[in-house]
Amino acid sequence: MRKIELNKRQEQILQIVKENGPITGEHIADRLNLTRATLRPDLAILTMAGFLDARPRVGYFYTGKTGTQLLTENLKKKKICVKDYQSIPVVVNESVSVYDAICTMFLEDVGTLFVVDGTGILVGVLSRKDLLRASIGNQELTTLPVNIIMTRMPNIAMCQKEDPLIEVADRLIEKQIDAMPVVKETSKGYEVIGRITKTNITKAFVALANDD
Repeated sequence: MRKIELNKRQEQILQIVKENGPITGEHIADRLNLTRATLRPDLAILTMAGFLDARPRVGYFYTGKTGTQLLTENLKKKKICVKDYQSIPVVVNESVSVYDAICTMFLEDVGTLFVVDGTGILVGVLSRKDLLRASIGNQELTTLPVNIIMTRMPNIAMCQKEDPLIEVADRLIEKQIDAMPVVKETSKGYEVIGRITKTNITKAFVALANDD
C-alpha cells in the first residue's frame, strides 16, 4: 500500500497546526512568510485528505491520523468490495496429479490453485508450499493425486464477492495466506467464481491512493 505523500510545505503546515492548533489560515501564512492565497491549495489538500479539520471562525485542527489510517478509512468509506478487484480463479480437479498441478501453477503464473470435485464444487486449496512439500519427498508426482496433499474443507478461508475488501485483507494477514477463493453458495456446496490475492488488494490500495 502506497503511503500518501506530502510536499515539504504541506509537512511544514502540518507541524505548525500540530503545535499551535486551532490556528487560522492567516496565522499559518504569517509563520511561513507567505500569503493566504498561496497556502489555500495546500490547506485544501490537507483538509480533503483528512490530515486537518477546519471549523469556521475557529481555524485548523490536526486530526492525528497517519496517511495509512486515512487510506484505510477511505477504503471503508467508499465501500470497496471483493467484486471490484477479484480476478479469474485457476481451478483443477481433485483427481489430477501433483505433477499436473505444478505445471498448471507454473503456466498460469499463480501461487494458489483451487481444487474442485466433478460437479465444480470447492473441495480444497493447493498452495506453493503444498506442492513444494510433496515434490521434495519420495512421492511419484505423476500418480499422486492432489486430494492427498491439499488443504480440505472446513479449513479453507474463503470470501464472497460482496465482502468488504478491507475485511478480506485482514483475513489474508490473519491466516498468513496469499490468496482466497471467491465463492457462491449453492445447494451442493461452494462454487468458485473468482480469487482475491495480496496483489489484488495492493492494486486497490494503490488505486485509492492515486485517486486521492
